[in-house]
Amino acid sequence: MYGKLLAMKIFVLRIISLFLITAVSFSCSTNNSTQSPKENLTQTTRSPEKYRIVKHAMGTTKIIGKPQRIVVLTNEATDLVLALGIKPVGAVKSWSGDPYFDYIASDMAGVMVIGDEFQPNLEKIVILKPDLIIGSKIRQQQIYRRLAAIAPTVFSETIGVTWKDNLKLYAEALDRQQEAEKITNNWHQRVANFKAKLENRKVPEISLVRFAPGMTRVYYKKSFPGQIIEEVGLKRPETQNKNKFAEELGLESIPDLDADIMFYFTYDSGNNKGKKVELKWLQHPLWKTLKVIQNERAYQVNDVYWTTSGGVQSANKVLDDLYLYILEEQKYSN
Repeated sequence: MYGKLLAMKIFVLRIISLFLITAVSFSCSTNNSTQSPKENLTQTTRSPEKYRIVKHAMGTTKIIGKPQRIVVLTNEATDLVLALGIKPVGAVKSWSGDPYFDYIASDMAGVMVIGDEFQPNLEKIVILKPDLIIGSKIRQQQIYRRLAAIAPTVFSETIGVTWKDNLKLYAEALDRQQEAEKITNNWHQRVANFKAKLENRKVPEISLVRFAPGMTRVYYKKSFPGQIIEEVGLKRPETQNKNKFAEELGLESIPDLDADIMFYFTYDSGNNKGKKVELKWLQHPLWKTLKVIQNERAYQVNDVYWTTSGGVQSANKVLDDLYLYILEEQKYSN
């Protein structure tokens, strides 16, 4: 009898033990199954840092997020980057000004000068720790690899006449496409307004002349100002209606500069050599025989706006001059 009771107790204890083991195992399994989905959810919903591949003149460049520390290596890029609402941490010196063009001087206060377009200072660029470098193949092709080793680098093919394409390129690199679209729409609106008011007038032929140290140039359709003149619907004299950038002229070619209206601009590096060339031409007897001079329709305009800068801000200032001197309206861009 005692033996049967003992066997019964052992059997019951085994059943209880088995139940407890099963319960604990189930509890552990349940806990594991509730944690794993959370961990997996975290892993699948954690978005990787966004990046984009920007295609440019030197290939492609991977850019992560919105760059904050920008270095610009052309005067044009400085104009365009500022227009997009970004102040660079470093920039090349402007071709005139101390150290930047007057029209951007206040916006560029405190920005480190890193050399000029032809000789950027790589050591200074390294010190600035940029997360994006913007330059141009026509200026810095030889040092592209060294620049790209410092930070992601995007190059335009050229500068000047391509300012609209470059605006889009830089905006893509900076993740500022919406800002670029607003700038472009504003430009198209101003151009359309100018052309509409030009419809009721005789469309004048425009001559473009630039004086610089040691030379005088006529600017054709593929130049920065020439492209704007054509876009707004103005004409060029037959001698200047060429799909070229510019051409150097001698005094004997002064008759080729005649037109209904002339815009001339002078580049001077501070030693008055450009101004001396200008005076030499303006005081020449042939100059005074031009109808545009006799009709007092030759206007001196700002060289920085008309050719040296090459950005959208300066393009709008060229358009300001066209409104003023052709439509006799003051439609200032700012």
